[in-house]
Amino acid sequence: MAGRLRIVITGGTSGIGLELVRRLAPRHDVLVAGRRAEADALPALPAGVRYVCAPLTDPEGATVTIAEALLRAGWVKLDNLVLNAGTGFAVADGIETPQQVRETLAVNLTSSVLLARALFPWLEKAGGTLSFVGSVAHRGQGLFPAYAASKAGLHGFARALKAEWAGRVAVQVIHPGPTRTDMHEKAGHDPGRMRALFLPADRVAAMMEGAIAARRSPVTVSFGRHLAGGALWSGRL
Repeated sequence: MAGRLRIVITGGTSGIGLELVRRLAPRHDVLVAGRRAEADALPALPAGVRYVCAPLTDPEGATVTIAEALLRAGWVKLDNLVLNAGTGFAVADGIETPQQVRETLAVNLTSSVLLARALFPWLEKAGGTLSFVGSVAHRGQGLFPAYAASKAGLHGFARALKAEWAGRVAVQVIHPGPTRTDMHEKAGHDPGRMRALFLPADRVAAMMEGAIAARRSPVTVSFGRHLAGGALWSGRL
């Protein structure tokens, strides 16, 4: 796609999301939604990026807040919606607390369902692309059962919407592999020496941008793709 695009990215103040924002902000109009207060979030973001505090632990409230931010910005259409925010909890016995399950599903799945529905009119006007950021854990992941379940649900939801919205809005799901972010630390898990094999977040963001530009689905952003030069030869939005 040519020209300056209007893009919304959730979870864009850290990790892969922030690296994607840094790549896109110099060329496009970007609105980031996150859980941080504005005063804490803005210093981490590139100049010119719009920010709205919209914690996805409250999916309904966050959906309204993000839609209102688009209206205040005067955006009548949306070229790309990247639903990247995610959370999870590492549990050694495979049994999370009810609160942990609720929070994981709210952030990773419920908010994505509601945002997709609410922002569809903006996307349809632009013939835009809806990108769900899943995880290779959607195939099943020890220590993170609710996280794996939420990403499996996201994969299925993306497949359903791709069929429902064909010809109006492109829908895709992108599954990153293990990445060097603070997510594992936040989840309460120390990957130890395995962390050395995790991909740098900026390389993952580069491959994700290429996948978004190509509108392919599903896409796995893997270590193998990285070794094959995926971060160097990926397309750009």
